[in-house]
Amino acid sequence: MALLSVVLPSYNEEQNIANTVRELSELFEGEQIEYELIFISDGSTDGTFQEIRKAAAENPRVKGAQFSRNFGKEAGIFAGLALSGGDAVVVMDCDLQHPPATIPKMWKLWQEGYEVVEGIKADRGKEGLAYKLSAGFFYKIMSRLIKIDMNASSDYKLLDRKVVNVLLSLTEKNTFFRALTFWSGFETITVEYEVRERQYGKSKWSFFSLMKYAVTNATSFSTFPLQLVMVMGLLLILFSIVLAVQTLIKYLMGTAVEGFTTVILLNLIIGGFIMLSLGIIGHYIARIYEEVKGRPKFIISKVTDNVQGSVTGKWS
Repeated sequence: MALLSVVLPSYNEEQNIANTVRELSELFEGEQIEYELIFISDGSTDGTFQEIRKAAAENPRVKGAQFSRNFGKEAGIFAGLALSGGDAVVVMDCDLQHPPATIPKMWKLWQEGYEVVEGIKADRGKEGLAYKLSAGFFYKIMSRLIKIDMNASSDYKLLDRKVVNVLLSLTEKNTFFRALTFWSGFETITVEYEVRERQYGKSKWSFFSLMKYAVTNATSFSTFPLQLVMVMGLLLILFSIVLAVQTLIKYLMGTAVEGFTTVILLNLIIGGFIMLSLGIIGHYIARIYEEVKGRPKFIISKVTDNVQGSVTGKWS
């Protein structure tokens, strides 16, 4: 019988672990799907990993690992993929805002031959207006930068084992899971779902964390910001030519404006463009610096008793 692995990145989700294990276990047993649940505690500061260990002791299908510190959601996803052994792997949120009832639909589509089953939000649930606006802004930025419709994807998806193996074979340290499944090019189908309410806790994503996430992932997946530097330079040159022609005409007509207003404005505009360009280039250099150091995506400090491997080693 085919095995389904479910990867659940978890950050300070102590209150959700037991409920998530119970709900998913009941679902898979009712659907007669062979399964394993893999929780990755991303450097949680509460009792998340203790709850994972407790669940693993009660249910051998539950596995888990704890990062030595917070490495981020992307690292949590890839750690779960590395520890998974299923023929198909579902990645979903630990708080079950990704509804488990959608998984049997994904499973059936996978059995029909689809290699990637993308979960698409039919709506965003009862999120606050500020969060909806910031999330919408985030998706618009990412869609434009990486030329992928981010509204047609989410982190909630099912991957065939061959897709998982391709993702794990990538040597880059800064990854963007959601976009990489598009990049891999395997046969894909989508399934709509409605976002559920969190039963416990609150979202860890704020406007600023979403913006930071957008910048980090955009520069790890696209060179468009670097191309934008050249565009800004061309626009500045065009602006300078127009201003120079205007100034020369006024000078020849004897109506040149006295004072340093024009010079000051030019210095401010040029200085702003230069600093922005240096910032973009510097960010890419920093990413190159991070890659060439060769450090792993994550470090696992602890694992549940039913996980094989070194508890202090580097998994990358």
